Amino acid sequence: MHFLRHLVSHLRTLNFIKSNMAKESMKAREVKRAAMVARYAAKRAALKEIVNKSDDPAEAYEAARKLQDIPKNANPIRLHNRCKLTGRPKGYMRQFGLSRIQFREMASAGLIPGVKKASW
Repeated sequence: MHFLRHLVSHLRTLNFIKSNMAKESMKAREVKRAAMVARYAAKRAALKEIVNKSDDPAEAYEAARKLQDIPKNANPIRLHNRCKLTGRPKGYMRQFGLSRIQFREMASAGLIPGVKKASW
């Protein structure tokens, strides 16, 4: 990750990253969601354990009701991976943390170690 952070700052100085960046509010919303998921993770896990393992239906019902009181954005399903350079939410490659577009441009420029264009 340190390599990626250094690369981002270097590419921004070279104006390699174009103006097709995601809105700052959308990126901020994802950060806020990630923080909320982390904050409620233990509570959600404990309540889900009660719901799934409890033999008493009343106890399971009460745990399920408490689970519904937790904010929707505390659910990890609502998190969305975004490109580290542009914030693009689609075409994300987990191995590199980049969108397919930025990955292609950087690979073509030789900026990603060990990646080269295929030819056979």
